[in-house]
Amino acid sequence: MLTQETKQASEPQTGELLIESFKTFYKDVKHPQLDKIDDIYANDVLFKDPVHELRGVEVLHSYLSEMSLNVRNGRFEYLDQIISDGTAYIKWNMHFIHPKLGPKTITVRGMSQVQFNDRIYFHEDVYDLGQLIYEHVPVLGTVVKGLKKRLAG
Repeated sequence: MLTQETKQASEPQTGELLIESFKTFYKDVKHPQLDKIDDIYANDVLFKDPVHELRGVEVLHSYLSEMSLNVRNGRFEYLDQIISDGTAYIKWNMHFIHPKLGPKTITVRGMSQVQFNDRIYFHEDVYDLGQLIYEHVPVLGTVVKGLKKRLAG
């Protein structure tokens, strides 16, 4: 028979609370809540995106700290999520302004997959790197957008 304490620990709400904390952690791209990183991520977390593969919470902290210094401002808009036992998929739009990519707000659609127990030990972001960077670089952006149109047509 499950005690109340054991029952609460095994309910999906624990995962839901972790995912809500994760989303709050990243909500403001310019000011991620880096002081709470140990509450969200396991010490040996594996983080992957189209540009990086990082291992360890200290390395992730450094990466996020540097990233936040390089953007003028930004935010995540969370669109949808699926949470099951130990895994979550979160669909999002990231809106940001980066001084090296011009004065306009750039919006990138992506998805995060996280695997967790009491904290996240695997985090992979999937997004279109062209939409994030290449389309906003002079000359190269025109070429990438032209290629997309040709492939679509």
